[in-house]
Amino acid sequence: MGFIDSHILSLMTFLPLLGAAVILCVPKGKDDVVRWLAAAASFLPLLLSVRLWFAYDRTLAGVNVASQFQFVEHYSWIPSINVEYFVGADGISMPMLLLTALLSFLAVIGSFGIDKKVKGYMALFLLLETGMMGVFASLDFFLFYVFWEVMLLPMYFLIGVWGGPRKEYAAIKFFLYTLFGSVLMLIVLLALYFNTTNPETGGHTFNLLHYMAQGTHNAWLKGFDVRVLMFLGLFVGFAIKVPLFPFHTWLPDAHVEAPTAISVILAGVLLKMGTYGMMRISFPLFPDVTIWFAVPMAVIGVVNIVYGALCAMAQSDLKKMVAYSSVSHMGFVMLGMAALTPLGMVGAAMQMFSHGLITAMLFFLVGVVYDRAHHRQIDGFGGLGAVVPIYTAFIGFAFFASLGLPGLSGFIAEQMVFLGSFGVFRTLVIVAALGIIFVAAFHLWALQRVFLGPLNPKYATLEEINGREIFCLAPLGILVLIVGVWPMPVVNLMNASLVRLVDLVKAVI
Repeated sequence: MGFIDSHILSLMTFLPLLGAAVILCVPKGKDDVVRWLAAAASFLPLLLSVRLWFAYDRTLAGVNVASQFQFVEHYSWIPSINVEYFVGADGISMPMLLLTALLSFLAVIGSFGIDKKVKGYMALFLLLETGMMGVFASLDFFLFYVFWEVMLLPMYFLIGVWGGPRKEYAAIKFFLYTLFGSVLMLIVLLALYFNTTNPETGGHTFNLLHYMAQGTHNAWLKGFDVRVLMFLGLFVGFAIKVPLFPFHTWLPDAHVEAPTAISVILAGVLLKMGTYGMMRISFPLFPDVTIWFAVPMAVIGVVNIVYGALCAMAQSDLKKMVAYSSVSHMGFVMLGMAALTPLGMVGAAMQMFSHGLITAMLFFLVGVVYDRAHHRQIDGFGGLGAVVPIYTAFIGFAFFASLGLPGLSGFIAEQMVFLGSFGVFRTLVIVAALGIIFVAAFHLWALQRVFLGPLNPKYATLEEINGREIFCLAPLGILVLIVGVWPMPVVNLMNASLVRLVDLVKAVI
């Protein structure tokens, strides 16, 4: 491999950080220069992600944990406490890296309308992208935790400075919830470090592969009760990020107050970090506890599906409705993961990828109408379909993708979850399937109130969607359609690693 392939994950992670540093050196008042520099700094990881897609070996099923990871970089970072710079990609992280690169670039383009403190906004956004990339690439728990925390500060300021009328409240609530989860993760991180040894050196380690190998045989932390507490600590930390009921209350406030592009990243990428953390850390490190806790996880997932849909149906704010729809859709991810079947796990990962595309479209589209009407009240519109037909076509497509229309990616993901879970949680799957009725109801009811019926004269001259906004939406819509019709490229990307994860967990039975 050449230099780029040998260091592709590091380049994807740190090029945005380099871009942020360059932006901070730009003289004040050069806002257009800052915008294009940010676009370039986020476009380069997108180009590298395309290279990553084609260079990744999908045939590498792996006979052990380590052999699945590709593009590995492994260096000593802080030798005194055995911290390593250890990154790599497998079928679990690959879709998330690709999704992060795509949504980050589109979000930067979508942020060109920001005219307040542009330099600070773009620098913080690129720092956020570095944190997100680092989380999905890290194979050292300490490194994972550092990148996890790196995301917290820029997101706090991006909501708190550039958000809506209640931005301070939303930013502080987001910060405190996430920080509480981070503290629980830190406690588990320290416990793992002091109770796990590197088989090569005999010293303590943060290496996730060593944790996985020893966790499979329950060779560390004797006592099932201790492992239950550690699993639950991680579960709460990750559940807050998803967010799962009852840790979800920060999400609607954060979404409603955040700028459009930040809502895109929050729903499209950050929510997936919770379920990704469970797949990457919780399940392989605590396989026996995972099996013990499978039913409660499935119940929580179904509660998310039904409760999130009912809450979405009750909303009068279009953006808050989309926010609660994310709560509902992430429940499908939990249900598929809890089934611990290969098809259920692949369905969960597919739902993570699909939901990232669809919810990004939805938040972009809500931002379009808010920029023109300066409000998001569903009952405040009416008949917009006759005034902005192109915009109506885009949001209709996104709504139908979100409610699971066959031929679009949401349908494929949800059906995989149902098929993979039905033999394990038959009753819960039936309840979850009935929840789809509520999901369809709130989408169609909102579509009818905003775009159909008598035209509201107040919006008779509403401006149609423009080229920059279509540029942000078109790639997402195309991918939603392609994955819905031909999902196998994404399934083949994920399948080997997820099957291996299921085998790893069930090896303790």
